[in-house]
Amino acid sequence: MNMLINFLTWIMDGCYSLFNNYGWAIILFTFISKIILLPVFLWTYMNSIKMIKMQPDINFLKVRYYGQKDMIAEEQARLFKERKYHPLASTIPTIIQLVLLIGVVEVIKNGIDNPMIDMSFGAIDLGLVPGQTGAGLLWSPIAAGLSAWILCVVQNTSNILQAEQSKSNKYGTMFFSVGLSLYLGWFVPVGTALYWICSNLMAVIQLYFFNAIIRPRRYVDYKKLEESRHALREMQNVGKQKKESFWSENKKRERNDYKRFFSIVNKHLVFYSESNGFYKYFKGIIEYLLAHTNITIHYITSDPKDSIFEMEKTNPQIRTYYIGENRLITLMMKMDADMVVMTMPDLDNFHIKRSYVRSDVEYVFAQHAIVNNSMFMRKGCDDNFDTIFCAGPHQKSEVLDKEDVYHLPAKKLVEVGYPLIDELREKYQSMPQVENERKKILIAPSWQDNNIVDSCLEEILNSLKGGKYDIIVRPHPQEVRLKKDYMQVLKQKYESENILIQTDFTSNNPIMEADVLITDWSGISFEYAFTTYRPILFIDTPMKVMNPKYKKIATVPIQVSLRNQLGKNLKLDQLSLVPETIDYLIEHKNEYHKTIDDLAHKYIYNLGHSSEAGANYIIRSLQEKIARKGAGKE
Repeated sequence: MNMLINFLTWIMDGCYSLFNNYGWAIILFTFISKIILLPVFLWTYMNSIKMIKMQPDINFLKVRYYGQKDMIAEEQARLFKERKYHPLASTIPTIIQLVLLIGVVEVIKNGIDNPMIDMSFGAIDLGLVPGQTGAGLLWSPIAAGLSAWILCVVQNTSNILQAEQSKSNKYGTMFFSVGLSLYLGWFVPVGTALYWICSNLMAVIQLYFFNAIIRPRRYVDYKKLEESRHALREMQNVGKQKKESFWSENKKRERNDYKRFFSIVNKHLVFYSESNGFYKYFKGIIEYLLAHTNITIHYITSDPKDSIFEMEKTNPQIRTYYIGENRLITLMMKMDADMVVMTMPDLDNFHIKRSYVRSDVEYVFAQHAIVNNSMFMRKGCDDNFDTIFCAGPHQKSEVLDKEDVYHLPAKKLVEVGYPLIDELREKYQSMPQVENERKKILIAPSWQDNNIVDSCLEEILNSLKGGKYDIIVRPHPQEVRLKKDYMQVLKQKYESENILIQTDFTSNNPIMEADVLITDWSGISFEYAFTTYRPILFIDTPMKVMNPKYKKIATVPIQVSLRNQLGKNLKLDQLSLVPETIDYLIEHKNEYHKTIDDLAHKYIYNLGHSSEAGANYIIRSLQEKIARKGAGKE
């Protein structure tokens, strides 16, 4: 700091020698500091433009991963790196200003102590401190505060980044800046206040200068920015929940369930479900355990309306607990059960950690999709589990490849299968098999950038409208929530045609009854094909890739390798072939039936008995753990 003060003193002395007037010396000193730091301020200014250019993408990220804070943070960091944006750059001018201010305070103190320097500026003594002198110098802090207010007003309207901030952000910054200026103006010499006033006013001129030569608004797509804001507002309105008070029923219930969970000793088996919709992945295994063992199942859910609470009323083997996402963090850290089964990936990568109190808890990752995870999930999504229930050989080989490539500890890879497929197949086979007079085509896109809805839905519909097929469009639920107006436009546009835009997802019948499925990269493709044995028309939109390094794994994802065997692929420039491709798939449905059946038996372990396989592993593992505990006590 002494070196900086000496350097600033040298500059100030030089300025004083030019004018022999300390007031003009401070003004020139301020101007020189702005010139020296101009490249830094220009860099931060251009960095701000990058931020506003990225804002639509950031907003759409928040929409796509709504409620997934870790995922949003990870994707936003990736975007910042890709666009070479530095999030802390906006703080650099403030830090520099404060450091300079500290230095200027010392420089002016030195000037006051130097008998060779006249501290007068006209009739003003720049060495006086208003707080010590009294109301006669009250104008000094007022002028400092006014200059800060002017700067904030200009920034809130003319600084491209600040202008896009929320009102609370704008006025919060203004309150802090004006308050700091008033404080400084009262407790530091008038000379320091003069520097601060000049610095603020020169910053205003500098901002207008940058705006004039760079014209930042030409870099920003304001139409896209407004669309992204609208989409984010829609999602926030959909997901908005009244903030519960500490004494709300759910909060009381959560606290009681948390205490009750830890009041129970010797817990052997815990299932964790993010919401009601995840029970279907555990259902078969839990039902087998209930039917064949007396194991108590401790079922934790973050959904207060989970249907598992009704099941508990009729089955004493199930003990349920409502634990919200925040309290779940602490609960998982204190987990004291022998085994925890969950479908949620990224254990120990983000906020959900392995137990801090027991190192021998076995964490089991249960699949909620048949596909390969290395492509559709983040890198390391299952690295910290002890045991993985594999749906098929493709998942097993994928994990082995990852362990080899990244030198990971070996995990227990259990050949379970996919219980949900067993349930769907059983339900489908129990349905009356009726041949549709008018063939039904189901269009079910995935939820990702540039999916069918974004890129080609209307082109496909225009090629099929008025034809011999009944078309059902079943967009992803997130698409329906965010594009209500567009969905309504589609309904009105095609209402007189053979096309139904379905936005009610209470029934799975369209999936079971469709003769052909049209999709892009949706996981529904395997559930549809392996349940109905019917073919799929894949549209080659850009792939859904969560892990850009998935190609380091030798195992080719089945969502890529099996597309041509489950049906036909069309590129986006081949959409005119949609009608004739559907004709081909329907005409050759018997051939596809045999092919798809063979693929189902090849790529799914224990087809028809997956739940039994998963449950039997749990039983054996718990028996071994109990036996080891018993042996340790002897």
